[in-house]
Amino acid sequence: MTLNIKSIREQFPALALKDEGKARIYLDNPGGTQVPRHVLERMEHYLIHTNSNHGGPFRTSVESDKVLEDAHQGMADLLNAKSADEIVFGANMTSLTFAVSRSIGRLLKRGDAILLTRMDHDGNVGPWLHLVEDLGLEVKWLNFNLETYEYDLDEAQSIFKNNNVKLAAINYASNCLGTINNVKALTEMAHQSETLVFVDAVQYVPHGPTDVQDIGCDFLACSPYKFFGPHQGVLWGKAEMLEKLEAYKVRPADNTSPGKFETGTQLHEGQAGTLGVLEYLEWLGETMGEEYHANFPEFSGRRKKLHAAMLAIQSYEQTLSSKLIEGLQNLAGVDVKGISEGKDLARRVPTVSFTVENQNPEEIAVKLAAENIFVWHGHNYALEAIRLMGLEESGGVVRIGPVHYNTLEEIDRTLEVLKTCW
Repeated sequence: MTLNIKSIREQFPALALKDEGKARIYLDNPGGTQVPRHVLERMEHYLIHTNSNHGGPFRTSVESDKVLEDAHQGMADLLNAKSADEIVFGANMTSLTFAVSRSIGRLLKRGDAILLTRMDHDGNVGPWLHLVEDLGLEVKWLNFNLETYEYDLDEAQSIFKNNNVKLAAINYASNCLGTINNVKALTEMAHQSETLVFVDAVQYVPHGPTDVQDIGCDFLACSPYKFFGPHQGVLWGKAEMLEKLEAYKVRPADNTSPGKFETGTQLHEGQAGTLGVLEYLEWLGETMGEEYHANFPEFSGRRKKLHAAMLAIQSYEQTLSSKLIEGLQNLAGVDVKGISEGKDLARRVPTVSFTVENQNPEEIAVKLAAENIFVWHGHNYALEAIRLMGLEESGGVVRIGPVHYNTLEEIDRTLEVLKTCW
């Protein structure tokens, strides 16, 4: 069963908006996605009926706590976590990473090394560089191949074997190149050297099924606002690791997970909205992902539906990637930065960055914006990737990022406008 895009788009009110008669084409999704009605309804209901602080004996607090529990369990189902207690909510992925990096730092000592990559968003680089500076640690950089846009696993193996690496911060999918990295293989290598693994999955979770137990990593972070939810961050951690780490918290706060890492008063309506997007994905998996249910024989109920939904999304998005990349390659002067062969599209998400000979990326983005086509430009916080490709001084890249609610017609329209941009 293919996705019913018309039915899907009807779930997203923002997709129907027009400005001066021009429909909005949202291709800025790697920076943040639009939300379905489920999210809006959940957040409105929470704020009207259950708006309260945590832990009270009265009705609104009791009902609020139930919403928060359901949101934690829903994220556990989406990521295939063993327990809802392994799910930590926060303001965003970057804030959560800064917080947990401080706690992990208590396990490290001067002279220890941290592996960072040249492909990561700075949300999975900056926090660790600060920790390196504060504790007198060393940094080992893992590069990516400028022809294949993938990591050299032999290089990674050498770094783990020959250096005192205590933590590896790696990304599941690149927010600049679109590459889906072999995080399972990297985790296995790391664990052979007793190295902890922290995975930034912000750019992968919107595009495919995520299974933390299969990956085997120690931590994984993602952002619901990148997969059709409100502005929230989520950190998953192995129960034994979350229990072991000392959290930076106020003294009266609970000292058990996840509460000890959920600093201060949380955005409860945001967690309610996250539960809403999980209900949307469950609906999608039930109504349009039935053929993928058999791929997850070990799952049942919502967990099975969520993972089937993400496989259905992944399959459709590959058609978007194919049309977009082929169309870009047919434009004069365009250089697509990432995996671009049709047979290899399963190894990337639909986020596509490109440069144009003798053209400024910002000017192209501005021209597209004038036609109500929304894309990003610049480094997009992938500083190391942009520098490695030698693109920092020339303005970085143009980044087009479709998701499953985008259409082939929107891709066609974007390509037509691009023909007039230079």
